[in-house]
Amino acid sequence: MQAAYTYEPGARVHIFDARDLPWQDTSEPGLRLKPVRYDDAAGHYLGLVGFAPLTRSGLHQHQGVATSFIIDGSLCDHAGEVGLHQAGINLAGATHDAVSYQNTLLVSRLEGPVLYAFERGDVSGLHAGSRLAAFDNPAPEVSPDINVNVDALNAQQTGIERVRRQTIFDYAGTGSAHRFVQLALAPGAECPAWRCTHLSEFWIRGGLLQIDGRTAHANCFVIIEPGATVRMASPFGALLLAWAEGPEAWLDEAAVGRARAQRLSLFGF
Repeated sequence: MQAAYTYEPGARVHIFDARDLPWQDTSEPGLRLKPVRYDDAAGHYLGLVGFAPLTRSGLHQHQGVATSFIIDGSLCDHAGEVGLHQAGINLAGATHDAVSYQNTLLVSRLEGPVLYAFERGDVSGLHAGSRLAAFDNPAPEVSPDINVNVDALNAQQTGIERVRRQTIFDYAGTGSAHRFVQLALAPGAECPAWRCTHLSEFWIRGGLLQIDGRTAHANCFVIIEPGATVRMASPFGALLLAWAEGPEAWLDEAAVGRARAQRLSLFGF
């Protein structure tokens, strides 16, 4: 798969308009990808996934955390359905076969390889890091999916005026101290400058986000490399999904603390 993003040293902020990225077919008819970041060796992926009606993923087992957000349609496996505007989380060991009964579009992020049964004969390319292997379901009594109604989550104060956070998944018990959240920036919101300590990525669900002197609009992906200095605001409001692999570092935390009573936390670390 040809990805839009290629890492080069430089601690930069990248913006990709998913509308401009080409759909790429997998070997499984009906499955298409718009890869923003694709690392087949590590099994890492960020981008869009499209299922045509009656398309199956094929039986597979996740070896790392996978997170998705349903933009349109739904997917179903033996545990049930993940539907519109829900997030689905698959932990390491999750074993399932997902099918779409309608056109389905999702934002997807993979953090580890995926195993497919030898009987399949080949791998579809749906998952970065797909491998053929023998496997059993390590926890058949446990659902392979954690499904979250994102918009129904309680909103939390970030300590930044006009910026609120809904925590979708905090990765507790996975061995990774990551965060998956939805951030809502009301019109006029402006964040103090911060430094990215670990890889952080956004998908803009709606509105306009000003970041690094540029504008990211709905259906844009933002990749923030470790070490980058980030300045972000939204004069007209923005709603976005964010994956952060580590906490932000405020560049003038003492001054920020004097101005506001609550400790600042964008991602909830």
